[in-house]
Amino acid sequence: MTPVHFSFSSAFVLGLMGLAFHRTHLLSALLCLEGMMLSLFIALALWTLQFESTGFSTAPMLLLAFSACEASTGLALLVATARTHGTDRLQNLNLLQC
Repeated sequence: MTPVHFSFSSAFVLGLMGLAFHRTHLLSALLCLEGMMLSLFIALALWTLQFESTGFSTAPMLLLAFSACEASTGLALLVATARTHGTDRLQNLNLLQC
């Protein structure tokens, strides 16, 4: 495994571990998701450059577009949660009360 592949895979795993183990605030969960998507984008872009395939050249841009949609949806949910509940702590959220 090359150092570049190791750094991107470790960045993805660190984002996943942060999402799994450090879930106190909704904002920290969204930041972990963005870190994971950024590492996936860079790895996919380097993969298409490495194989010099034009068929997969649109895949990183498509992933980046879906990541932007995910980020905007997450921020909209964060604002709506902060307005209704007064905080973004995940322990205070209960789907049965909505």
